Formats: sequence, structure tokens, C-alpha cells
Amino acid sequence: MRILFLGAGAIGGYYASRLADAGADVSLLVRPGRAAQLERDGLVIASRGEVRRQRLPVLQSGQVDRLFDIVLLTCKAYDLGSAMEATAPAVGQGSLVLPLLNGIAHLDELDGRFGAARVLGGVAMIATMMEPDGTIRHIGPMDTLVLGDRSGTITPPVRTLAEAFAAGSVAARASAEIVQDLWEKWCMLAPGAALTCLMRGTVGEVMATEDGPALARLLLAEARAIAAAHGHAPRPPAIAHADRILTDPQSGWAASMMRDIQQGAPRVEAEHVVGDLVRRGRACGLASPMLAAAFAQLQVYNARAGRAS
Repeated sequence: MRILFLGAGAIGGYYASRLADAGADVSLLVRPGRAAQLERDGLVIASRGEVRRQRLPVLQSGQVDRLFDIVLLTCKAYDLGSAMEATAPAVGQGSLVLPLLNGIAHLDELDGRFGAARVLGGVAMIATMMEPDGTIRHIGPMDTLVLGDRSGTITPPVRTLAEAFAAGSVAARASAEIVQDLWEKWCMLAPGAALTCLMRGTVGEVMATEDGPALARLLLAEARAIAAAHGHAPRPPAIAHADRILTDPQSGWAASMMRDIQQGAPRVEAEHVVGDLVRRGRACGLASPMLAAAFAQLQVYNARAGRAS
């Protein structure tokens, strides 16, 4: 199984490294700056008290001259168009595309380009960040990956890929309900991003305020109502998990979008993570004022950052 990762950032680089550890045939498709970094320093992963350096095959746009069995997309949602262009030469009749993006809006775009039968669903539950020197740092113990064919069956390629990830010490599993899994992550991530970005603090810091716990519950309730209206009400374990993550008074967790803002990123995934959920709620006649307030604030950030860059 030949596997191509579009991107070697915090998520893509981490999972590419884990697959390579398990002996998988992995290549990286990256931009020139990252390619130079990888050529100089290798792929550097700091995880579980260990720093490892690997050398993996690196390609740049226009250099893909063969087909791959699996193409993993780990880009930001706003880069999806250019990601599809760059990976198109790698996708053939027998190829599968696995996006590890948040929300669900990307599925329609990928279906339109590659065909729904080739596009899998993927949910990554992990906290990683890439430092300025290119080191990918795994933050905390969480490392769960769920992938599946959206047809509702666990196909042989999906099972094989899940087993390959598991062999690389990732808590990976194949799912027959991957669309439900995607919605459940979204119902944790969108409220979490809204909460930590709007309040500019970690969950623990927000919980220490007078109204922080009530605001977290309101955001969670808005997201769950929208999911239920679309036939994907979160199941009890997902509800318990989100409640635990977003109301823990001792938690230092903040959404990666919050970390991007703190680092002065020129753009964040406001549309894909929060805005799309707000709009899907409105389409069902549901108002989500807390999510909408956070989305407005994130739009202001993007506008300011865009003018400054």
C-alpha cells in the first residue's frame, strides 16, 4: 500500500511518522519551504518523552509522477482547493482519499473532484503543534484515529489502513459509522473552538470565571441541537467525552484555532469549523447565538490578520 500525505505539518507529519514506524511506504507532498526544512533536518517528532528524526521521501507540487493507493489530506480547510490540485495526479481508479479535516463541508468538495466512492471519512483526536523550527510536538496523551468508508461497511482497504496505523502505536480503528463520528467530533470541536477563541483562554481559565461553565453548556447544547436536526444527534459516550473536555476546571486544553490566534496566524478555519455549523442550523430553523457570536469574532480576526499580512 503506497501512501501519500499532503502536508507534513502538525497532523500530517505526526501520522506519517507513525505509519513509517510500522514499515509503511509513505511519501510527503509539501511546499518548498517545508521541503527544504525536511531535507535539512528530517521529520522531527517530539512525543511521549522522546524526540525522533526520520527521513521520508519528499515531493513538491508538480513532482507527483505515479499513483498512490491512499492519499491523506491534512491541510487547513481553506487550502483544500490547492490540495486537490496538487494531489490529483496521485489519484487513480483504485485510489482512496482520506481527509483528516474538521467538520464535514470538505466532503462535498472532495466528492465533486474525485467521486464519493473514493473519499473516506477520517477523525483525528489528537493535540499536536509544529514549532517554528519544524519540530512536531505531540501535546498530551490523546492519539485516536477513526476512519471509515461512508457507505457504512468496513472495506478491506480501510481495515488494512487502520491496522497499519495501529502497528505504528496509534489508537486507530475502522468505523462503519464514520459520518456519525465526524458529526460527534464536530459537536465537541466547534463549541470548544468557540469557547476558547471567544474567551481567549484555556478551558480551565474559562471555567474559573463566574459564567464560564454556563457558557460552555450553552455552546454544547447549540451544536447538539443542530446535529440532531440533521439526523446525527451525538451518542451518550460522545456527549460525556465532550462534557468532560470542555468543562474540566483543571484543563489546559484550548482548540488548535486558539493556538493559531495566539501565534498570529494570518487565517483560521472559522468558516469550516464554526460558520458552517451555524449555517446548517439556520437551514433547519435553529438559531445558535453563542456560536454565531464566536463566528463573528473569528471573522473579525481573519479580516484584521488578512489586512496585516
